[in-house]
Amino acid sequence: MAKRTPSTAVRSRDIGIDLGTANTLVYARGRGVVLDEPSVVAIDSRTGKVLAVGAEARQAVGRTPGSITATRPLKGGVITDFEATEGMLRHFIRAARGGRRGGRSPRVVVCVPSGVTGVERRAVLQTADRAGARSVRLIEEPMAAAIGAGLPVHEARGSMVVDIGGGSTEIAVISLGGMVVSHSARVAGDALDAAIAAYVEREFAIAVGERTAEDIKISLGTGEPVQVRGRDKNTGMPKSFFLPPEEIREAMERPVRAIVAAVRTAFDDCPPELYGDIMERGIVLTGGGALLHGLDERLVEETGMPVVVADEPLGCVALGTGRCLEEYEKMDSVFAA
Repeated sequence: MAKRTPSTAVRSRDIGIDLGTANTLVYARGRGVVLDEPSVVAIDSRTGKVLAVGAEARQAVGRTPGSITATRPLKGGVITDFEATEGMLRHFIRAARGGRRGGRSPRVVVCVPSGVTGVERRAVLQTADRAGARSVRLIEEPMAAAIGAGLPVHEARGSMVVDIGGGSTEIAVISLGGMVVSHSARVAGDALDAAIAAYVEREFAIAVGERTAEDIKISLGTGEPVQVRGRDKNTGMPKSFFLPPEEIREAMERPVRAIVAAVRTAFDDCPPELYGDIMERGIVLTGGGALLHGLDERLVEETGMPVVVADEPLGCVALGTGRCLEEYEKMDSVFAA
């Protein structure tokens, strides 16, 4: 067996975490993205013990007995349940290391929304530290997304990225390795799902869960009516009906309008010298929300700018974090802490 060199050993321990409201992606230095799991934790409420994390825990949402709570410990891109987040991070870090418990702890880079407060930043740092990190650096999500999308963030040209995740929409204009403009709006994929669920309940008196609402949102791309199954609020019995695409768009109009407004607000703060650069390259969409059918055309209409969906929108933040790990010293200027 070939002997592993010290540089390889160190490289394999560094981990980047895209700590998302809906999903957490983990990048291991030298290996790429090794985990992509829902940000869900199942906890025994009697003992506080973490019973399951990720996909296994997500299967338990809405199906657990009273003694087990399946929860998403982040909302709007920030930690709301510190103990559950610590358990989730500990699980993901161990899984990314192949289950190893011994050896030197990893350096960890964690992505955070650009609009987080100082208190929220410290909470992320402390939680990752308790989860087993040797050192923790933060990178703001729009910067990581821009790097992962291949934008020339270190050049003296303006690049604009709109990262639409589960809990927040992160918008930034980047030049010379820094964010000239940054704007964070806590409206994104979760808000779209909630709007659909509220519309179905209001218009049809049928209650649907978050997973059903998400499936309805995704189905918009087919252009066909989607069959919706839920519980009739009047009779308590199961009921199904077909929801046409135009009604799905109507259901999501308010949060979509809020996302568009956030992009336009960022434009209002953008220096005129960078407008031409953005007009040439276009607004780059990343995150799961970038896949929402028709959103790119809507932004073209509302802003007058070309809009491009990144090649791998779901993985851009994790890939950007990974590049920061691979070129740790070179990328020092892009870290937020």
